[in-house]
Amino acid sequence: MDRKNSRNLNLYLGKEHIIIQRRYDALSALNDLFIAIWFLVGSFFFLSNSLVENGTWLFILGSAQLFIKPTLKLISLVHVQRVYKKMQPLQ
Repeated sequence: MDRKNSRNLNLYLGKEHIIIQRRYDALSALNDLFIAIWFLVGSFFFLSNSLVENGTWLFILGSAQLFIKPTLKLISLVHVQRVYKKMQPLQ
């Protein structure tokens, strides 16, 4: 089938794509781990009146890190697209 008339997008990036994706997946998993830590510790801080303010700050930190997850995903997609474009022959 002619590539220009095809409605399906088939990408083959090979090893480069796997390496890029694994790096971003690792960063995302590390980010998720820290989010869980901030919220868990913050929750325990709420059990003591003297630590409520610190618990609130940990919740704010965890919430800010929730913003990082979709940001990493978008950066990953842009990175893979740039690699794909570099691999395409000039037409």
